[in-house]
Amino acid sequence: MSAKITRINPDELHETPGYHHITVVEAGRTAYLAGQCPLDLHGSLVGRGSLDRQIDQVAANALTALAAVGAQPQHVVRSVIYVCGDDSDALGAAWRRLTSSVIGPAFTTASTLLGVAQLGFGGQLIEVDLTVALPD
Repeated sequence: MSAKITRINPDELHETPGYHHITVVEAGRTAYLAGQCPLDLHGSLVGRGSLDRQIDQVAANALTALAAVGAQPQHVVRSVIYVCGDDSDALGAAWRRLTSSVIGPAFTTASTLLGVAQLGFGGQLIEVDLTVALPD
């Protein structure tokens, strides 16, 4: 049986810029992806100082991780996006670039965008954490 995914925006809650307030998953298996970082195949940071280049690498890495479990961006049921800094313009720009990337459909679900002081690798500006309802 395939997982049934329902995304809901109650009328009583504010409108969103593309994500849904609630995601309900019925049946199926779930995969929890480790935070996807802007690292290349050799573990080297990509795009030092460039949020756009790092977002592109994170999106490519996430697409690879999803494919490894037989999933696609539309199977994501929860995302958390961590961006270094507290500039709301940079956070908004990160959101827009991610939602227009190869994994854009992943962010139509329950999603959280956070500005943080630091991430795990020196020079890292973004990390994306995804939860996936696996298709059969």
